[in-house]
Amino acid sequence: MNMHHRSILTDEQVVDLVRTKNQELYGEIIRRYETKLTHYLRKFIHSQDELKDVLQDVFIKAFRNLYDFDVDKKFSAWIYRIAHNEALNYLKKYHRSSISLDEVDWSLLEDKKDLNRETDHQFFKNQVEKGIALVKEKYRDPLILYLFEEKSYEEIGDILHLPTSTVGIRIMRGKKLLQQFLTQEIYGKK
Repeated sequence: MNMHHRSILTDEQVVDLVRTKNQELYGEIIRRYETKLTHYLRKFIHSQDELKDVLQDVFIKAFRNLYDFDVDKKFSAWIYRIAHNEALNYLKKYHRSSISLDEVDWSLLEDKKDLNRETDHQFFKNQVEKGIALVKEKYRDPLILYLFEEKSYEEIGDILHLPTSTVGIRIMRGKKLLQQFLTQEIYGKK
């Protein structure tokens, strides 16, 4: 199958072909998700080498569990879920809790004016980074997926195995906690 034909297939169709006809086609899945998942994992893992290892683990795990994937569901949510779990395992193993937002497209926050006060850009970035690391995991994880990965509530629900309504509540709560932190840091209010 040539490159052009491959690229018009959905993720789910590619997975189906990998499972039934040609395992080599898994390379197409890696090609589609390498950059996206690198961006996502970089928020949790700062070391380039360690990130590469974790990314490799994600692709190996996904490949090994490919038969468990339900092709009627969204593959992207399924593989993000694996990446998310691997990132959390990494953080637990090394007792890390800091979040790195170096790779973030900060223009995504420009339209979320409720978070972005007129402050020095670098300072704001550092504060958001600090704030998100302090927000409890249950609020932090949906918040990162929503603010920086531009996932919909439905997709976040699939990734984190939560009802969509719960995702909405946690994002609202997470944004509120983050805002409180930013207000304190930027305006020195206690």
